Amino acid sequence: MTVSPCRTSFFVEHKDLYQSLLNVQENCLKNNCRQIVSISLDIDLVDPLVVLDKLSQANEINFYFENKGKGEAIAALDAVAKLHVDGVERFTKAEHFIKNCLQNIISFGNTNLPFSGPHFFCYFSFFHQNSQIDYPFPSANIFLPRWQIAVKNQRCILVTNTIINASANIPQILQTLWSKIAIIQSLEYYSSNIDSSPIKLSKKSVTNAAQFKLSVSSILEKIQSQHLNKVVLADALDVQSSNNFNLFKSLNNLRQIHPNCYIFSTSNGKGQNFIGASPERLISIHQKQLITDALAGSAPRGKTPAEDAANANSLLNSEKERHEHLLVIDFITQRLSQLGLLPQILPPRLRQLSNIQHLWTPISATVPANIHPLKIVAQLHPTPAVAGAARDIACREIRRYENFERGLYAAPLGWVDAEGNCEFIVGIRSALIDGDRARLYAGAGIVAGSDPEKEFAEVQLKLQALLKALV
Repeated sequence: MTVSPCRTSFFVEHKDLYQSLLNVQENCLKNNCRQIVSISLDIDLVDPLVVLDKLSQANEINFYFENKGKGEAIAALDAVAKLHVDGVERFTKAEHFIKNCLQNIISFGNTNLPFSGPHFFCYFSFFHQNSQIDYPFPSANIFLPRWQIAVKNQRCILVTNTIINASANIPQILQTLWSKIAIIQSLEYYSSNIDSSPIKLSKKSVTNAAQFKLSVSSILEKIQSQHLNKVVLADALDVQSSNNFNLFKSLNNLRQIHPNCYIFSTSNGKGQNFIGASPERLISIHQKQLITDALAGSAPRGKTPAEDAANANSLLNSEKERHEHLLVIDFITQRLSQLGLLPQILPPRLRQLSNIQHLWTPISATVPANIHPLKIVAQLHPTPAVAGAARDIACREIRRYENFERGLYAAPLGWVDAEGNCEFIVGIRSALIDGDRARLYAGAGIVAGSDPEKEFAEVQLKLQALLKALV
């Protein structure tokens, strides 16, 4: 058999890796165990979204995450270890699963690159138990991917996680790695030849307009009687298309239209995907420094610079919007303090997106080594920005007034690495895609002074912006 020079050079170049894997296998033989090996390599620049499009399989779970503003994108394909879990203990069980896996992982290759080493990808549904029996995603899913491609500042990093045991074929494992790199490197950075034939859509609101406004009025009465300050009420729009939705095209549209949002997608390995463009970060931790967003209070963008400035100005000066915003700041600072963190509130600013603008206050803190990121996620989810205040009462009202399962809508999605770095967003401005059908979700915060007509209009604005991007 002739070996191509490229293949030979790969084995020559990585003979240390070959030897290391043999050593791991020897150890597995001796101790009758199995080990996960995580290999990180620097490769030529590719677009992780193209990798997701070309290499993902319908029967494998995957995850996609992009933040154009930070020059970051990451695609995770297939799983070597995963956990599905329901119930109130889901965050704790997820944390234990990650810690147990990490005790059994050995890392090789270029481990000082951004996004190198093992990363765990997770989502947790809005409620700890889905009430819709056939909702297609479990209430928590955590997985260590077989393949991970990330880009940060124009550098591309491939991570592969593999199980080594006594019977593993080491040359075959390296051969598969070499072949996969060759396939990935052959992909064009961006492929623009997407089918753009016209499609016909039929739309049906899950909650009708009158019903939604009635719910808002009813919630306002409850707010008046002082039991609660805020409830976030969501609406859903069911869309059927003449063709199957093109996931790659939808995600590419979302990242073009919303360059300052987090673009995300996760699949359940059964053909359904949950995707969106979220303006809201739940937490990010980098080298023990945490940042979280208080994002609440909104106004539309103006059609002219003068109208835009006037809308921004009235948002900044609106007592109703500032009150709604303050509820979120107070909640986040309290919850972080309860974990022993010392939150610092940064100056408030505006978060301006293509069709809407929000009041935005970043909050930072230093995370001690003994607090796992998922403890913080569990402590913060759901914030008043997506649930309401007081939180538990608001969640009961949501269950009462919304006639659909939230599932992953407004839920935490993100990743955690071996060093305690993480990034979690809130799954708002999102859609559940299933072949030629999609359910789009959007919500509005109802507080004293809310107007049912305006709240309904705000939700429709968000749904229409999302629909435009999907097609």
